[in-house]
Amino acid sequence: MGFYEKLKATIERNDSLLCVGLDPRPEHIPDGSVLDFNKRVIDATHDLVCAYKPNFAFYEALGLAGLEALQRTIAYVPDGIPVILDAKRSDIGSTAEAYARAAFEVWGADAVTVNPYLGRDAVAPFVAYAERGVFLLCHTSNPGANDLQTLPVHGDPLYLAVARRAMEWDAHGNLGLVVGATFPDALRAVRELAPQTWILLPGIGAQGGDLGAALAAGLNAAGRGVIVNVSRGVILADDPRTAAMGLRERINRVRSAASPPDPSAADLPASLRRLALDLFDVGCVRFGDFTLASGKRSPIYVDLRLLASYPAVLGAVARAYAHLLRNISYQRIAAIPYAALPIGTAVALELGVPLMYPRKEIKSYGTGRAIEGEFVSGERVGVLDDLITTGGSKIKAIAPLKEAGLQVQDIVVLIDREQGGREKLAAHGYRLRAVFTLREMLDTLRAAGRITDQQYHTVMEFLASEGSNS
Repeated sequence: MGFYEKLKATIERNDSLLCVGLDPRPEHIPDGSVLDFNKRVIDATHDLVCAYKPNFAFYEALGLAGLEALQRTIAYVPDGIPVILDAKRSDIGSTAEAYARAAFEVWGADAVTVNPYLGRDAVAPFVAYAERGVFLLCHTSNPGANDLQTLPVHGDPLYLAVARRAMEWDAHGNLGLVVGATFPDALRAVRELAPQTWILLPGIGAQGGDLGAALAAGLNAAGRGVIVNVSRGVILADDPRTAAMGLRERINRVRSAASPPDPSAADLPASLRRLALDLFDVGCVRFGDFTLASGKRSPIYVDLRLLASYPAVLGAVARAYAHLLRNISYQRIAAIPYAALPIGTAVALELGVPLMYPRKEIKSYGTGRAIEGEFVSGERVGVLDDLITTGGSKIKAIAPLKEAGLQVQDIVVLIDREQGGREKLAAHGYRLRAVFTLREMLDTLRAAGRITDQQYHTVMEFLASEGSNS
């Protein structure tokens, strides 16, 4: 059982999102036995929590005796309750590998906290343990968090850049984020950007975080998604069981009182709703009376070639593609000319992967190549295009790639017009992955007041008629 499966099972069994931090300090332990102190807390609370979180620093500060107490504490936690080792590790290369091996193989933790400052290669050794959890520091709970974590990066605060990178680096679905309860606005922004990501939530209790505000900002649509860590408020209480029970009840009252989300609004994460609005605002999606290449008249026209003139929106599009590509196995990406070429370039830069593209027409001069870019026969290629209607152009564009010996299984687009393209690709053995459907985009535009109900229904009727004729 992986970490998150173990966590979810404990949440259901104990009806709890409470995580107790096992952070012993000598001045709080009359008999001096850290292990006995921890055992008393665990015995009193094991049916009231979803996890335990020992902070490595408190044990390390006690020397070898403290480290032995940590090892025996982790071993004492009942089977089925996950242990998150709060170590905030980070380093490069073999050092990061050693830190990961220590956390998971020596100490036996189910999850560990990691500092993302050194980048993807420093995080990868931890993520490689697919059955263990990794929580990246995103926006911490301390007052100094704003010194660096809110600095702007491409128009967004650094902590949101970390959240985006976490979704890209999450190769095994085991990456979560640490976001402090003391900054509910940041917590809300992270939840909107990463609606399915688990959040480790410190800062309740001694640090002054408001439990209600934090849960309102951090709970996902299912009323879960956060691990509420409390240390001193439980372990230093006169009766740790009573304290833990009271916290669990407070958390569950907020969960119960949370109004169910609007199903139509929950279909798309906030970041994609914002992207849909940006595409409309820069003119990539237009409503009116247009003549299509086929000669047919259409009340909607999607022109993603304009993205090259709007680098900020193009960057958001690239991040959306990158999020889908992280679940695909490939050695390089191929963009279908012409609209997908700037998109493919932006995605290649975002992910640091090589790009190639099949030509629409083969040159009669120079190299005369049908495919531009370096590749090796037998490699797996993820194919990118701007949108899909019936899928015919995708089949045609993929043909030269396959003739060159390349393997193609996945096609990624920004918009699926839901006019038979997905089914046609499936019939040829390909899988379609779309950032969003045209219906989702239209729902978003109407909800935001960008288009009228009449425009919405006119386009939906047009799409329905096109679908019946395809």
